[in-house]
Amino acid sequence: MRSLFRTIVALVVSFVAATAVIMLIETVNGRVVYPELGKLAEGMTDRDAIRQLFAGAPVGAFLVVLAGWALGAFIGAWIAAWIGRQAPAAHALAVGGLVALAGIANNLMMPPPLWFWAAGLAVPVMAAYAAARLVGRARPIVPPA
Repeated sequence: MRSLFRTIVALVVSFVAATAVIMLIETVNGRVVYPELGKLAEGMTDRDAIRQLFAGAPVGAFLVVLAGWALGAFIGAWIAAWIGRQAPAAHALAVGGLVALAGIANNLMMPPPLWFWAAGLAVPVMAAYAAARLVGRARPIVPPA
């Protein structure tokens, strides 16, 4: 029962952390790095208008979003692996999967270019795997109590 509680805490805390990092980087992207694009996108709800806006958006804007997803997934996965110490890789990859699923939901609401779909699925999982490897090397697995 204790390990189940630890798993739930690990996933919730780490996903909240990952989401916070992603939101921070996407906010910086739209307000500092590409402020013109951020102003154009503000309040936009029409899918066709969003698709047109994305068609003219610089590739760099998408790369910053991917970097945010990677960093968010990495930090969230690291936290999950650290809290869920009995199965660090499973916890980390679960967070990577959750971030990838959130990316799918985001892409369904705001349709990006096709290449971004593929990258948006792969990047969070690869970042989570890297975090799991890092935690696995830094600390030995603790046997169940």
